[in-house]
Amino acid sequence: MRFDALTLFPEFFEAARLGITGRAFRDLGHALHTHSYRPFAGNAFGHVDDAPFGGGPGMVLRPEVLRDTLAAVPRSGLGRVVHFSPAAPPLTHAKVLELARLDQLILVCTRYEGLDQRAVDRCVDEELSVGEAVLSGGELPALVLIDAVCRWLPGVLGNEASAEEDSFATGLLDHPHYTRPAVFEGLEVPAVLQGGDHGAIRLWRLREAMARTKRLRPDLWAAYLRDRLPALDRPAQWAAWQVEHPADGDRPKPKGWKGWRPGAGPAD
Repeated sequence: MRFDALTLFPEFFEAARLGITGRAFRDLGHALHTHSYRPFAGNAFGHVDDAPFGGGPGMVLRPEVLRDTLAAVPRSGLGRVVHFSPAAPPLTHAKVLELARLDQLILVCTRYEGLDQRAVDRCVDEELSVGEAVLSGGELPALVLIDAVCRWLPGVLGNEASAEEDSFATGLLDHPHYTRPAVFEGLEVPAVLQGGDHGAIRLWRLREAMARTKRLRPDLWAAYLRDRLPALDRPAQWAAWQVEHPADGDRPKPKGWKGWRPGAGPAD
């Protein structure tokens, strides 16, 4: 995949050449290019912004600056121009997977009060945010997107299962993780993780992921029960029952239990 970042501060993107994303660009043939707006300012001072019509604080990136900068970016296969704005819908796991299937992402990073709306209408395919927070510019959201997308490019992660088991990939938040030492300041790693029963470990991790999702993201949990519960095997359905009914969480699974759907009893 090719990433092109349009920015006033190309040096921001040196951070993307480290770690996992750095491996993508250094070893696996993916590309990251930065493009400064300054050469397209149209004036000797390199000023790319102007005061907003109607008055008010801040400055606005001029529309012809984005148009001309975009015109200088080589295009490669199926691509998309993305502008980052706090007013836009938030980046989601589903959106990351969608973008990872493209050949090129052109990331429009603006500052000041943002981008002239006519440039958004003419030049931008999609606007995204990284949540309900106003940042100083689009460079940090662009780095977030690059990192999230790179994780789904073939060969970037040493273990392909890592991405598939991350939060949101399964419809749930990730389960808690533990490492050595087995006891830290009086807190012990759960006994099931120290045993050798891989089936029990799988169910424990699933139940913990379910409980965490219900507690922190009830919206995701409701969607999981609605969309994914019917396809789960019986042990996983029982784990979901235990999470939904914590008072009965330690009771044994009823004999002859045939599965569960929300709103029904455990033996239905």
